Amino acid sequence: MSTIHIPADSVELGGELVLPPSAKGVVLFAHGSGSSRFSPRNTYVAEVLQQRGIGTLLFDLLTREEDQNYETRFDIALLTQRLLAATAWLQTYPMTQALHMGYFGASTGAAAALQAAAKMENKIAAVVSRGGRPDLAGEVALRRVTAPTLLIVGGADYGVIELNQQADALLNCEKKLTLIPGATHLFEEPGTLQQAAHSAADWFAQHL
Repeated sequence: MSTIHIPADSVELGGELVLPPSAKGVVLFAHGSGSSRFSPRNTYVAEVLQQRGIGTLLFDLLTREEDQNYETRFDIALLTQRLLAATAWLQTYPMTQALHMGYFGASTGAAAALQAAAKMENKIAAVVSRGGRPDLAGEVALRRVTAPTLLIVGGADYGVIELNQQADALLNCEKKLTLIPGATHLFEEPGTLQQAAHSAADWFAQHL
């Protein structure tokens, strides 16, 4: 594992890059509001991907100061900008520049992942949203996404299921909406996060 520093605007964002031997691709993680690159749930999903030979980049979308501001946490345009800065960094980094790239977004991070994928077009090979708010990406961005997109939602995450169904209807790319039975928003119920992680790994393995 390498600890890296990504320049974005006038700040530096810390990250952890893990590249398994002969990795076929690398997935950038966009975490939800109030979370960080040390999110235990995203770390778990990253480990499942690494076991499947997929590289991962967990990084902070916001500095510690920015994260203390409630409005900044929901500034999707800023989060998207940061994700694009990390993508650009990976595109120039010798060990990752030849790899296919994917995005994994949780909660508000899913909106940033979809907006970034809409801007990057065919340079992003796949997107996975877990318990995401893809609706916050906006209709224009959702219609422009070309990367195959998997929306994973807890079967008991009422309200968010409907928002994902609406977003799914707007996507014109290859897409799939998967409900994890019994899971609420944070996938804290036994076995639900494992199911979500393996669904994500299958999707990335197929498209990266």
